[in-house]
Formats: sequence, C-alpha cells, structure tokens
Amino acid sequence: MPSSHGYRVRTRQLLKKRYGARSGPRPDIYLKEYRPGDKVLIVADPAVQKGMPHKRFYGKIGTVISKRGNAYEVSVMLGDKLKKLTILADHIRPWEGG
Repeated sequence: MPSSHGYRVRTRQLLKKRYGARSGPRPDIYLKEYRPGDKVLIVADPAVQKGMPHKRFYGKIGTVISKRGNAYEVSVMLGDKLKKLTILADHIRPWEGG
C-alpha cells in the first residue's frame, strides 16, 4: 500500500500538544498586535488548523510585512530564497532574541 504524502505527513511529534494541554488557543493571542518590521517566531498551534503554515516553516524566525484581515504577512528566509507567508496570529509569537 502506498504511503501518504499529505500536507501534515510526518508531523506526529511536531504538531502534538503535551499531555493535559488539549485546550484551544489562549485569548491573549488575539489581543497582541504586530507592526511591520517586528520579528516573530513561527510555531504552529495544532488546535487551530486554519491559517497554519507548512511544517517546513516550524521554528523559523520571520519579519512581519503587513496585516491582512485577521492574518499577518510574514517573510521568511528558507535557504537562499525569501518566502512570503500568510499566517494567523495563533501560529506566531513575538521573538525575544538578540
């Protein structure tokens, strides 16, 4: 039988919440506003499937370009290419790095 090659293939550990954390998104996620130029960390929330980025962008740091409706346009370097993603606020966090 052929193996599946779907959008979430091989994400059993990557898109898994820890035991006891099977709740939806926290309300403070939607109160945070990002401005163009802010650095964000892309961490997909498996409880929200809508607006989820592909697994290859998990853990990457991007720059907010603009706001598009409820989502944000984020630019991410992937190898030597610049990618533009449209991601909901559920799947990004502010980056507190140097």
